Amino acid sequence: MTVAALLDVDGTLVDTNYHHVLAWYRALRQHGQIVPAWTIHRHVGMGGDHLVTTLCGDGVEDKLGDDIRAAEKALYLTFIEEVEPMEGARDLICDLKERGHPVVLSSSAKENEVERYLDLLNARDLVDGWTSSGDVDATKPHPDLIKSAIEKSGADDAVMVGDSTWDVEAAKNAGIETIGLLTGGFSEQELREFGAVAVFESIADMRKKLDDTPLA
Repeated sequence: MTVAALLDVDGTLVDTNYHHVLAWYRALRQHGQIVPAWTIHRHVGMGGDHLVTTLCGDGVEDKLGDDIRAAEKALYLTFIEEVEPMEGARDLICDLKERGHPVVLSSSAKENEVERYLDLLNARDLVDGWTSSGDVDATKPHPDLIKSAIEKSGADDAVMVGDSTWDVEAAKNAGIETIGLLTGGFSEQELREFGAVAVFESIADMRKKLDDTPLA
C-alpha cells in the first residue's frame, strides 16, 4: 500500500508563524479588535475563514471578517520577503521521495503565498502536488484540504506532518495520523493531546529518526 506524506507548509517547512501573528494582530487592531498576540498564536494554522469568528465572535465576522482578512493578507505580504525555509526542509522532501512516498504540500495558505514557498523551497518539480486555501470551501481544522491532498497524491493512505494542533485535528478529521514538529511554537504536550503519534523538535531531528515514524 502506498502511503503519501502530506507536509504542512507554514510553520513546518517555512518559518512564518510569528510573521502571521503580527499581521493578524495589526489587521485586527486596524478594525478596532484588540486581541493579545499570544491568543492569536494559539490559532495560527487555523484557516482564515475560521479565525476571525473564533477570536472575535460571529458579529465581528459578519461585519468585518472579509475586511480583516484582506488587511491581514496585505500586511503579511510586507513580511514575506523575510521568510526563510526551515533547516532541512527540502532535504526532508527528498528523503521521503527516496523512500517511495508521494509528497503533497498540504497548505491552507493563499495561492500566491504557496507559489512563493514552492520557489523558496525549490520544490515545484520535486513534490507530487500542493493545495492552497482556494482548493476548498472550508480550511483547517476541517478535513477538506487533507482529503484534497490525499486525492492529489494518488496514494491509498497518508500521514500528515505539521506544526500546529489545527494540522493534527484536520488530519484526525480526515482519518489519518500526524507527525508533529515543535517549529510552530506549539508544545509537545499540546500536539500529543490532539493526537500526534510522534513529535520532533525540528525537521533536522525528524530526519534523523524517520525510521521511528509511520513514514519509515
